[in-house]
Amino acid sequence: MEYSYFDRDISWLAFNYRVLLEAEDASLPVYERIKFLSIHASNLEEFYRVRVAEHRGVVLKKICSEENAEEAEAILEEINAEVTRQQKEFFRIFNNEVLPALAAKKIILYMDDKPLPEHRDFIKNYFREEIFPFLQPVMLMKEDVSVFIRDNRLYQVADLKKKASGEQAYAIIKIPYAKVPRFIELPDIKDTHYFMFVEDIISANLSDVFVGYEVGGSYNIKISRDADIYMDEALNTLNVAETVRKKVRKRKTGDLSRFAYDRRMPGHCLAYLCETFHIFKEDLVPDNVHLNMEDLIKLPNPVGKELRAAPLVPLRIPELDRTRSLFSVINKRDIFFHFPYHSFDYFIHFLMDAASNPVVEEVKVTQYRVATDSEVINNLIIAAKKGKKVTVFVELKARFDEENNLYTAEIMREAGIKIIYSIPGLKVHAKVALVTQKADFRGVRKSYAYLSTGNFNEKTAQLYSDMAIMTANKKLTRELTLIFDVLENQTKNPCFETLLVAQFNLVPELKNRIRQEIAWARQGKRAYILLKMNALQDKEMIDELYRASEAGVRIDLIVRGICCLIPERPYSRNIRIFRIVDMLLEHSRVWYFYNNGREDLFLTSSDWMRRNLYRRIEVAFPVLDRRIKQRIVAILNLQLNDTVKACQVTSHPILCRKNEGAEGVWSQRDTYELLKTVRK
Repeated sequence: MEYSYFDRDISWLAFNYRVLLEAEDASLPVYERIKFLSIHASNLEEFYRVRVAEHRGVVLKKICSEENAEEAEAILEEINAEVTRQQKEFFRIFNNEVLPALAAKKIILYMDDKPLPEHRDFIKNYFREEIFPFLQPVMLMKEDVSVFIRDNRLYQVADLKKKASGEQAYAIIKIPYAKVPRFIELPDIKDTHYFMFVEDIISANLSDVFVGYEVGGSYNIKISRDADIYMDEALNTLNVAETVRKKVRKRKTGDLSRFAYDRRMPGHCLAYLCETFHIFKEDLVPDNVHLNMEDLIKLPNPVGKELRAAPLVPLRIPELDRTRSLFSVINKRDIFFHFPYHSFDYFIHFLMDAASNPVVEEVKVTQYRVATDSEVINNLIIAAKKGKKVTVFVELKARFDEENNLYTAEIMREAGIKIIYSIPGLKVHAKVALVTQKADFRGVRKSYAYLSTGNFNEKTAQLYSDMAIMTANKKLTRELTLIFDVLENQTKNPCFETLLVAQFNLVPELKNRIRQEIAWARQGKRAYILLKMNALQDKEMIDELYRASEAGVRIDLIVRGICCLIPERPYSRNIRIFRIVDMLLEHSRVWYFYNNGREDLFLTSSDWMRRNLYRRIEVAFPVLDRRIKQRIVAILNLQLNDTVKACQVTSHPILCRKNEGAEGVWSQRDTYELLKTVRK
């Protein structure tokens, strides 16, 4: 039987649509609903800058790909149709539900409605004093290359006619974001708060900008450009940093991937812009009056915290708080963390203990995405200054974090930390740290490992749901030492027996475990697989799951984003797919194989995308502590039975079905309550 698959981009758009639908949930505080609108818009912008840009590169024959130009054009057409549909839904929810919810709290955001007479003088004066001095309007002339439209910036186009001659003219204005806020607060009226988009204030005063012209109208536009960084795999580690630095600078001038414009724009105006800026029909995405709606996250909240969700109070682990050194506890048993339910401070303390402990000799860490002004980096620097040998493997190709990684790497290098940059042709996505003590009287070095599904980033650790383990298990620490040897010395043939490491044994071991479940099913025994990840795209691994389903293996998938496996087909009849979108971003990756009751459980940094499985260094690590394993399985079962925020993916690429089960199971809330009862 020939298998079929969802297109990865349409599947991703289905996930982003699920994000959008959270804004429709009237049970959420209104500013949380606004946050989901902002996330949807921000996600879409990155999608156009990366995925759509790649398809456009194939069409223009600037990128070599397995996809041909005809296939790329077809998927671009499908993408634009779905995005257009979602944009209509976005503004339906925003206009019909969110704005009335704001109004009920006495907050008015002017949209197409005219401001009240009481505000007109303020708007005019604010424009003249706070905005007009920063405007730089430019008359548009065909073939004039002096005007360049920046990536992801909001511009306004004015449709003009000279009063004296009636001659048609057009002008463009960049909205001065750096000088004025996107949302302007107007004077309160009768205890009601009023706000206005800055571009609407500009539109209302264009006659003062273009003296001698009649203003026929003004229309907002924005451009998305190719933001990916294509690296030559032949690069060596000596010039990769400078190459990344140069490519990041060029990101703002990348090829166009989307031209979004106010759909009210007259045809003659749109045609002039297309001719002036060499915009193709395929790049046009008609949109609403207001663009760059990811800025909604910046809408001021004049009422207070009652309009936002109460922040999660991270759980403390009393045993760790009482001890003078985490290492003394790790020597006794493995420690499990589930962020942000648990405090991320414990990882900071892990590094602090490494820095202050006189017995510690060496610290090794991978860096993929770290926070600005990072406590993680600060503690690594302290360790180096205290004479520890500190090595940090910095992944420079972490998309949109390249500049921050270059900056922090230079700070660490100046502090005496050994920096190892990206391996050419590979990304290092593993989230691991290793602390090694000096040899004891027997010549034995004790090591402590921290292995995680998420980044060493104290900011995202408050928003992303990730799992981690601290351990002194010799099997794990010994093989983690091998991984760092691969990164540092590019060792060719390391032997991994406990860890699953992409580029070495990860894919073969995954296939072996799936096939073992098939063998159990054929023997008439219980066979079950549960996989949680952010994305499932690799067709080779999907085929393994299809074959397992055909053999009678029951499979549950919890996939937040891209999922190319199609359920509800004859060959996938034993597979269920769940998607959870909630206040925390589900980011942990967990693989469970029943294995005739042995219950093999792995935590990992890896999704089942081709890039993760074949073009990155990823690590999957087994959960060896029985109590921790039971706790994680209990959390996974809460997610499978979530009837509040989970949905089941159907055979339709966009639609989800409400999850069935006991009413009132809310996995994120219930996980917090579960972890409250277990403080070890």
